[in-house]
Amino acid sequence: MTGIGFWCIDAEQPASFVEELWQLLDPRERARTAGASPELRSRFTVVRGAVRQLVGARLGVRPAGLVWRRGPNGKPEVEGAEGLGVSWSASGALGVLALAEGRAVGVDVERLHDARTAERMAARWFPFEEARSVAEPAEPSERAARFTALWCRREACVKAYGGRLTQSFGVSVAGPSPVLVGDPGALGPGPVRLCDVPVPGPFRAAVATLGELPLHVNSSVWQGN
Repeated sequence: MTGIGFWCIDAEQPASFVEELWQLLDPRERARTAGASPELRSRFTVVRGAVRQLVGARLGVRPAGLVWRRGPNGKPEVEGAEGLGVSWSASGALGVLALAEGRAVGVDVERLHDARTAERMAARWFPFEEARSVAEPAEPSERAARFTALWCRREACVKAYGGRLTQSFGVSVAGPSPVLVGDPGALGPGPVRLCDVPVPGPFRAAVATLGELPLHVNSSVWQGN
């Protein structure tokens, strides 16, 4: 695989196909849906099933045979394939997956936040310059987009390190994409590279990888059914 593999996953799928994907999940994944609404159960099943299909195809193994291990703070790894960086995220009806050979990777997708909520969250959690950029005069949708893009970068960075979100709040992730963060602070040694990735609908997404190597993202759409 050249660069970072990135897939968009449409979590809205026919019920018959959702049940096919359900058969790929392990007992722990199935237990995660206990008590969830039918809509949430269906979306969770599609995203996790798609992840298994794509990772299984990359490794040449059965999707249902994949065994996940969880590192500190829940960072996923595939048992027996420690050299493959894996990260996924979901928001509403959209999921994303990133795969990187020999590199730690993190990915995040978020639906656009309400502008007022975005400004409050930025003022509380973001470095001053980032919070100010979110609050600059603009249409509410633009302020929401600024915040959501920065939040995705932050989450992707945290996932690449396997850290905690609170460790990232003092780190600036602003700037034209791609961004090189030389000092990720409490998250760990730098540098880390961040890249915004276009996704459909009212969403923003970002990918992060650790180290000096350039960050090239190869985007695809999952065609599971």
